[in-house]
Amino acid sequence: MIAVLQRVSSASVSVENNIVGKIQHGLLILLGVYENDELLDVEFLVNKINGFRIFQDENGNMNTSIHEVNGSILVVSQFTLCADWKKGRRPSFIRAAIPAKAEKLYLEFSNLLKTKGLHVENGKFGAMMDVTLTNDGPVTFILDSKD
Repeated sequence: MIAVLQRVSSASVSVENNIVGKIQHGLLILLGVYENDELLDVEFLVNKINGFRIFQDENGNMNTSIHEVNGSILVVSQFTLCADWKKGRRPSFIRAAIPAKAEKLYLEFSNLLKTKGLHVENGKFGAMMDVTLTNDGPVTFILDSKD
């Protein structure tokens, strides 16, 4: 499972010009699910993100977590993160999970974040979405549950 975390001052996701998820200060998480991912990958990433100290403290250092800044999370599914792009000029998506499995783990990821006391909004799984964000920093991390 791969997650791209972007620290944002705001972010939203729309489907057919209707906003389906919107946050202020927090994290936009683009989430890709691989065919071999399982609940352990979800738990690993959620636990890492829950305590990840990537927000500024009173001295301007990255030393506080999403909880300490009362931040929110917007989770957007993005199977293209699972692309194999090394050969040729067209990416292959054979390593991405089938939609039913990917959606199940995507929803589990969001629900587990909520159980940690976080405010979580979501995009619409499988839809063509427009994502708008204002980066804070910019600060971006790529977390892979297999690394």
